Amino acid sequence: MADVPIDAPEHCPGTSSDQAGKSSACQGCPNQNICASGAAKAPDPAIEEIRQKLTSVNHKILVLSGKGGVGKSTFSAHLSHALASDDSKEVALLDVDICGPSIPKIMGLEGEQVHQSGSGWSPVYVEDNLAVMSIGFLLSSPDDAVIWRGPKKNGMIKQFLRDVDWGELDYLIVDTPPGTSDEHLSIVQYLSSAGIDGAVIITTPQEVSLQDVRKEIRFCIKVKIPIIGVIENMSGFVCPKCKNTSQIFPPTTGGAQRMCEELNLPLLGSVPLDPRIGKSCDEGKSFLNEVPDSPAAVAYENIVQKIRDYCSSHTTSNNPF
Repeated sequence: MADVPIDAPEHCPGTSSDQAGKSSACQGCPNQNICASGAAKAPDPAIEEIRQKLTSVNHKILVLSGKGGVGKSTFSAHLSHALASDDSKEVALLDVDICGPSIPKIMGLEGEQVHQSGSGWSPVYVEDNLAVMSIGFLLSSPDDAVIWRGPKKNGMIKQFLRDVDWGELDYLIVDTPPGTSDEHLSIVQYLSSAGIDGAVIITTPQEVSLQDVRKEIRFCIKVKIPIIGVIENMSGFVCPKCKNTSQIFPPTTGGAQRMCEELNLPLLGSVPLDPRIGKSCDEGKSFLNEVPDSPAAVAYENIVQKIRDYCSSHTTSNNPF
């Protein structure tokens, strides 16, 4: 729940519940008297603080998927690289996958640490115009497990948005974990006044992925996040020798294209499988720079241009979605 205090007991009913401060789970909680008085139902002051903090961020984009392993972080990283390839643009990538932060590895930043200044946490920079923030920078080892309940995750996301010195940005890309749970509710709540341009939803062709992606789409509709479009990853394999395309993951129910037609959503593009994408991620390099003429890189560039065009026609900065 997004309205559960960070120091709440396990079965906290939430500050907006009629049972706040009154249920058996509230016994012994340091917030019990406040919740029982109704004062806790007031809007979280962090929402306004975050709005003010992000007034200098022009566009905020969420990268979502209901299914893990479909390439969200890979796309988030390459979207950030592509947007930052324009030296006149300032770009930041925020990793809110608290339990599985892979962005430091993909961006070639493993071992880097976050530093504090008078204006807040300083993000880690890949390039002069590409900043990154992840809980991975706060761990002593990339193998350390983050074993946190929802309230503590929510508190960390709040800190990322409120306490990081983002500066002036053209784009803030938010890489999320799979699903529709704590991290997603938190990012939506805390950006409710700052405004979200929209979400990019990632899937793969097979129905086992599409089934969960439909849930993610309904989540966006329910919380009123505009959907920029859908991307189908691992969409066929183009042989680098003969150039023939093979369907490694057959779209047994029509793939992302049919789903988008049924739900009246834009299909931003399909990215073919390319082993060099995984190799680039493992090495912390941009696939777009390493193999710029490959079919996958061309697909990426076409998708990124559609996202640029969407953002240029949707001025939603600092307006509620």
